[in-house]
Amino acid sequence: MSYNDLTHFNASGEAHMVDVGNKNVTVREGIAEGRIYMQPETLKKIMEGSHKKGDVLGIARVAGIMGAKKTPDLVPLCHPILITAVDVELVPEPEKSAVYCKAVVRCGGQTGVEMETLTAVQVALLTIYDMCKAVDRGMVISEVGLLEKSGGKSGHWRRSANA
Repeated sequence: MSYNDLTHFNASGEAHMVDVGNKNVTVREGIAEGRIYMQPETLKKIMEGSHKKGDVLGIARVAGIMGAKKTPDLVPLCHPILITAVDVELVPEPEKSAVYCKAVVRCGGQTGVEMETLTAVQVALLTIYDMCKAVDRGMVISEVGLLEKSGGKSGHWRRSANA
């Protein structure tokens, strides 16, 4: 693989921001997921709403939305885009002692929303960790990945079931 195969490097191997100015504006959507595993007692506090810091899932949902909006501030070569919608779903999974997160981000633009979608998931899960670390420092964020993207020149992509 050469630098020419990677879009964020020029022919000399220097990092640069990709010029998307000539791309068509299309509706773009990204869907990502992830989980945070924890002790059963920690999940119970979250589900009962008895955590002393308040509504953990509600705050994590807002944090995920904010994370999507702030992605260009965190990822150096990521374009600022006009996000039109962010949906962050957090579902307790008692059988796995985990919280599942799924984020959907949409925009009408010249570049995709994959990074914003992945950032939304990570920031939501990091917020759960931050709010619960006093009672469970062993939590593990795992299985974060892009599920699906649509729009743009490359069209529709979906992760295969065995990925």
